[in-house]
Amino acid sequence: MPFDVDVFNQLIRNRRSVFPAQFVPGKKVDDEIITEILENATWAPNHGQTEPWRFVVLTGDGLKRFAQFSGELFKEQSGANFNEAKYHKLTTQPLLASHIIAICMKRSLAKRIPEIEEIEAVACAVQNIYLSVTAYGLGGYWTTGGITYNEKAKPFFELEEDDKLLGFFYIGHVAVPSPEGKRRPLQEKVEWMRE
Repeated sequence: MPFDVDVFNQLIRNRRSVFPAQFVPGKKVDDEIITEILENATWAPNHGQTEPWRFVVLTGDGLKRFAQFSGELFKEQSGANFNEAKYHKLTTQPLLASHIIAICMKRSLAKRIPEIEEIEAVACAVQNIYLSVTAYGLGGYWTTGGITYNEKAKPFFELEEDDKLLGFFYIGHVAVPSPEGKRRPLQEKVEWMRE
């Protein structure tokens, strides 16, 4: 099946991270579009067809629940190092998104595939999310901040000991576009071996 290669190249090269402060406040993305984006995510390559990605979609009151949980977990574990500004960000930033997708890696029961390859497969799925969000004219970004690597966050997402929480993908309608992207010349990063 032939595809328009120029359009595809432009899609990849125009993908940008769009942060919650750049979203249209309160404007929701249709759940059907989120479902299509996630369907695209599941077509990422994965060794042994383990399909290790798991997604928890937060929207509506789920965003409030997540924001409250994130803030309280941070407060509980901060002790004397509690930072009010970080707490405020954790409890308010999720409410700027239409949807947040928790990016999870569910470890294969057989464990015959190296863990790093399962994580890499999930990262490929996230790239599919990024490209799909861009194709739909939406904005989004993958964050690994906040409670991402906190073991105590796992039960909230029904993850087990060997599973991983790999971050959160925020999605919304774009109010303020991101600036043009930049990359160093390809020649600085590629070496060809012809013999």
